[in-house]
Formats: sequence, C-alpha cells, structure tokens
Amino acid sequence: MFKALLDTPAIRFAIAGLLSVYVSLVKHTTRWTYEGLTPMEAVWQGGRGVVACTWHGRILMAPVAWPRRAQPVSVLISRSREGEVVARFAALRGFGTVRGSSRNAKKADQEKGALAAFRAMARHVRQGGCIAVTPDGPRGPRYRASQGAIRLAKTTGAPIVAMGWSTRSRIVFNSWDRFVLPLPFSRGAMVWTEPLVLEPGADSDALEAARQTLETRLIEATQQAERLTGAEIIEPAKAPPAPRADLAL
Repeated sequence: MFKALLDTPAIRFAIAGLLSVYVSLVKHTTRWTYEGLTPMEAVWQGGRGVVACTWHGRILMAPVAWPRRAQPVSVLISRSREGEVVARFAALRGFGTVRGSSRNAKKADQEKGALAAFRAMARHVRQGGCIAVTPDGPRGPRYRASQGAIRLAKTTGAPIVAMGWSTRSRIVFNSWDRFVLPLPFSRGAMVWTEPLVLEPGADSDALEAARQTLETRLIEATQQAERLTGAEIIEPAKAPPAPRADLAL
C-alpha cells in the first residue's frame, strides 16, 4: 500500500516536506556532541571538491551535518519511487541531485545511465563541489562499503570524508540497513573521520585497501557516536563475497 501511495507526486512531495520539517525539529532540540571537527574545518575552508560518505541507514540527519557555508552538495539518487522522495527531500535541504539509472531499465540502459551519472558527479567534484555517497547503498549489505566512492575519489583526486551519527532516543527499523529514525529532545553525537586521500596512480590493490579503510573508519565513527549517546551499537552485516561499485541512494 505504501509503495502504491508513492505513485502519486503530491504524496511524495508531502512526505519529503514532512521529513524536512522533522529533521529541523530533531536538529534544534537535540544536544549534540561533535568529534573530528578540526580536520573537517580545513576541508570546509579549503574549497576543493570532496566526496562525503555516511551509511544508508543514517541518511536522514546527514544534511544538517554539512555547513551551508561549505562546498555545495549534490546527492546521487536512484530513479525509483523512493528515490523521488529522497530527491525532493534533498532539494528542500538545499542539496542538488544526480539521478542514477532505474532498476527496471534494460541492462544496457542501466550501464549508460550509471556512466552518465558518474561523469556528472566527477564534474561536480572537479568544480569544487561535494558529492554525498552511501557506500553500502542502495541494497547493502549493511555497513559494507562498495568501491564507488573510492573510484570517484581516484578519478577526481578529491579526499573522502565520512560521518557517523546517533541519538540516544531513536527508532531502529527492521530493514536491511537498520534505518535509524532519531527522536527529538534527546542527546546526539556526530563523529567525522580523518580525510582519506588516494595516492595518484593507485592500482587495484591500493583501491581495495582504501575501500577497507573507508569501511573501517565509517563503522568506527558510527559506533563511536552510539557509545557517546549510550545507544545500542548496530553491528555490520556479514561481509559480501566481493567488492561492489554501487553509489546511488
């Protein structure tokens, strides 16, 4: 029934609007603790392009973590009904969007759409923007990073930064990503990782090492935020048999 409702543009717009209002409520009624801001201030003030990551289950509060004075943000979003809601939500929060290919498209069209989306993201980063990525999206496994962000960083020469957050009062959905809905009037934490910079000419072994580093750092940042707030720690899913290259929400 819910998916049927998403077929109506007005419903998608209403849901996105309610989410935006709710995120503002949580932002302003939560007592936030921050870690890792010193290196992030250098990134924000540097003005160069950047790739920013958070887990798929933590996308709701990610927009309020990025200062408006910093690099303009665009988000890669799939061409699904759920993606339409996320795209409208991102627009309401002042973010741009890059639309990926539809799951229902033919394989050739999917590959063509993915290539066009990657080129658009690379162009945005080279122009000094930020591309926001969920390394375990859009299908998981939870807390397991694909190589998409790594490949984008190699192509553009941009650093990768990552952020984990949590609130003490929250609802955790029984979805593959254990989506977290923060509740207002609580205690929260946002933890940033050190920027990850790839060496020029990095080979496949170096790219895989960077992927593992990103995955480890983002798991640690997310779980540190949970420790700071006293929330129950969510563990990663079993690791996939091989790295993926997905990027879209």
